[in-house]
Amino acid sequence: MLKTNYHTHTSFCDGKGTPTEIAEIAINKGFSILGFSSHSMYPFASTWHIAPREFSAYKESVMQAKSAYSGRLQILYGYEADFVPGLTKPDFDCYKSLAPDYLIGSVHYIITKNGRLAVDYSADALKQKLDELFDGDSKKMTQEYFALEREMLRTASFTIIGHADLVRKNNTKLMLFDENDGWYRSELKATADAIARAGVIAEINTGAIARGTLDSVYPSAEFLSLLHERGVPITFSSDAHYPQLLDCAFDRAKAAARSAGYTEVAYLTADRRVKFQKID
Repeated sequence: MLKTNYHTHTSFCDGKGTPTEIAEIAINKGFSILGFSSHSMYPFASTWHIAPREFSAYKESVMQAKSAYSGRLQILYGYEADFVPGLTKPDFDCYKSLAPDYLIGSVHYIITKNGRLAVDYSADALKQKLDELFDGDSKKMTQEYFALEREMLRTASFTIIGHADLVRKNNTKLMLFDENDGWYRSELKATADAIARAGVIAEINTGAIARGTLDSVYPSAEFLSLLHERGVPITFSSDAHYPQLLDCAFDRAKAAARSAGYTEVAYLTADRRVKFQKID
């Protein structure tokens, strides 16, 4: 089975290591395909996104690694592109001038008239913003998060949806919602329907395990089962911010996939084709 990862951050955003340094570690770990996907809000940025002046340097750095490791590691050039309505979105037309091999579409921010909230803040910071912007109404915040994902899926053209239930990150600490509640399960079903209609790949993301914020993968077991029922393809992703964690908890990602009924995992080629291989 080819060992792949398409969700890899670098020192051009909030990750550690250059593409060349990360590629070397990927080879040592037995990877066949490695995709780079530094955080992007093109053509804008925040403190943890690629700075606008660095987009060309980022692309050049990935391409240098691709050339240097040709024949040993297939390298793809991409972005984890944020969706913020009216500001930026993960869309191949919007990124046309950068010509990426693929795009990961993710929702991190919820924007209100009084400010912004990132659902993957630390627990304390999220609680503060939840109180400030949603009067402590975590159900409303959670519904808004999934509504934004569905809007992104309707209005943008990308390859992979990133950590589709990232809003779970702080649920263990803050008890934001009960995943068994009917309203929450309805959000999952509606979002799974939207993912299927969009024709994108869903990643099984082990980043929360790597960072010790959640002892499970994204998406949850129920969400993954819904995706499988709808024929949504999956890929394994470490969301690595440190190269040593490129394959963190991939055994758990495989187990989650099998439990949901998956027998195959998708992988990407440089010409944007999607192929499949058996999960070993």
